[in-house]
Amino acid sequence: MAAAIVRSGWRLTALLATFFFCAGIAHAQERTSDQRGSFGVPLQPFSLHETTDAWPRTEPIRVAYYAPRSQPALAPRAESVEDEDDLETTNAFPEISSNRPAVAGDHAILRNGIAYAPSHAPDNIKNAIWAVNTLRRKPYVWGGGHGSFNDTGYDCSGAVSFALHYAGLLEAPLPSGDFRHYGRRGRGRWITIYSRNGHTFAIIAGLRLDTTDLRDGGDVGPRWYAGGRDTSGFDARHPAGW
Repeated sequence: MAAAIVRSGWRLTALLATFFFCAGIAHAQERTSDQRGSFGVPLQPFSLHETTDAWPRTEPIRVAYYAPRSQPALAPRAESVEDEDDLETTNAFPEISSNRPAVAGDHAILRNGIAYAPSHAPDNIKNAIWAVNTLRRKPYVWGGGHGSFNDTGYDCSGAVSFALHYAGLLEAPLPSGDFRHYGRRGRGRWITIYSRNGHTFAIIAGLRLDTTDLRDGGDVGPRWYAGGRDTSGFDARHPAGW
């Protein structure tokens, strides 16, 4: 009987020990699960009362970039000012690369079809004379010199337009009819343009620029002539200031 009681006591003690041991393991697992997520990752503590100061400050990101140097401002170019009353000294004209024969005095002379510019003439007039010298072998072409100042042939108004352009006095070619209203009325000091419907010629520094050969007849192209021609029915005009 006594032996049976002792065995029952040992069994009870073993059951109690097993119970407390299992309870301890379960409590330890519960504490562990409170500190880790479902994948065993440690969880960070969180509180509604925490501020951003509680978190470690991050270092600001620094980005390297190239700042171009400012270029010094260029001084504005001076603009040329033209005075209509002083065209002899202010008008620009295209440069020519041909020979530049000259003669002393106020009047041009003609030698072998080449005009010699007078030394007393303004540079604009000299340039126009030398430029026309380059046309002395060009043929007569109706409408020539109107699409461009540089052409394979010229008509009467095209040749006069060419001379005025190289004198710095005309920006675009004109037909004969328009020359009747060009510039100012009357003869000029260095240039006089004679125009009527259908024909135009010019007297420049005493020489006649014409496409009509009065001696042999016919339109031969832009040529210099020492002799004049009848101006009846022509309107005499000249560039302002000349």
